[in-house]
Amino acid sequence: MGMVGGGRGAFIGAVHRMAAALDGQIELVCGAFSSDPEKSKASGKDLYLPSDRVYGSYEEMIEKEKALPEGERMDFISIVTPNHVHHGPAKLALENGFHVVCDKPLAFNMEEAAELELLVEKTGLLFALTHNYTGYPMVKQARAMVQNGDLGVIRKIVVEYPQGWLSTKLEATEQKQASWRTDPSRSGIAGAMGDIGTHAENLAEYITGLQISELCADLTTFVEGRPLDDDGNVLLRFNNGAKGVLHASQISAGEENDLNIRVYGTKAGLEWRQMEPNTLTVKWLDKAKEAYRTGVGDLYPVAQAHTRIPAGHPEGYLEAFANIYRNFAYCLQARLQGKDPDPVYQDFPTVSDGVRGMLFIQRSVESSESEEKWLKF
Repeated sequence: MGMVGGGRGAFIGAVHRMAAALDGQIELVCGAFSSDPEKSKASGKDLYLPSDRVYGSYEEMIEKEKALPEGERMDFISIVTPNHVHHGPAKLALENGFHVVCDKPLAFNMEEAAELELLVEKTGLLFALTHNYTGYPMVKQARAMVQNGDLGVIRKIVVEYPQGWLSTKLEATEQKQASWRTDPSRSGIAGAMGDIGTHAENLAEYITGLQISELCADLTTFVEGRPLDDDGNVLLRFNNGAKGVLHASQISAGEENDLNIRVYGTKAGLEWRQMEPNTLTVKWLDKAKEAYRTGVGDLYPVAQAHTRIPAGHPEGYLEAFANIYRNFAYCLQARLQGKDPDPVYQDFPTVSDGVRGMLFIQRSVESSESEEKWLKF
């Protein structure tokens, strides 16, 4: 793996490195860790990389790695930069034959996202998007239960992602994460809805297997002087006739990262919360509710395949993140060996999921600003 971004002081880069390393399938061999060449070199030294595999730009990294012998050069790049620096390295990597793992959202705007989707289709290369919440075993269990018809026909989806960390104008203190996430020149046209609303959108579509067909959004900026939304409420219509509600907020004072979802069908409903990820609650129409637990009992094979340790030992954010990297690695290994990967490990978000996320951002902003509230998705 070669990494773009994630140098000194970065949060998500370290998360990606831990997740990639967890299963011993991926080795970080090179990087362009900052747009500042000196900072990139210093970051590479922190990570004990040889100086000749630490680059001053992603362009230099891709060019020089491509010139190395097969088996020595990087196999793929991991992009962990702010949103406005996703498209450039992803495009160049694909054009030069390198597979890609990219942080979400996919790109800065819809045009960039569509171009990347076409490039992936043209090259046939692997592309994973790190919607990490889909990696939890109980999220896999929820998806399998819906696919198997355990809940019946899905009628209602309620998904929420409340945070409170931007309840004040934190970006005025030059806090790094707040500064770029509230800056339209780096984040894009949306704030909270682009940052965490896309996680909620992706989780709803992933678990249910449905797609949003129309939405009606009301986005708000509560903190004075902030140029992007910090709160949003969206009504959803799905392609099977189901209805939904999505709420994403970064000014919900006191909240941490309470991503949660409820899905209701004709036979039962289910509930999952990211802050207690080892439990999936299923509420039956005709019997007592049940609590499914990671590693306990007769779970669907896909949930078991994404469980690492015995029941009662919490598996959380990093393990879920690592499941995406592990699945990507297994699929890449199979391709390099001329084999077909096990279908259970082909389960990770793709560039097409990223395009839907970008469309969700665009339509939510358009709906919020438009007199015509319901927009086709």
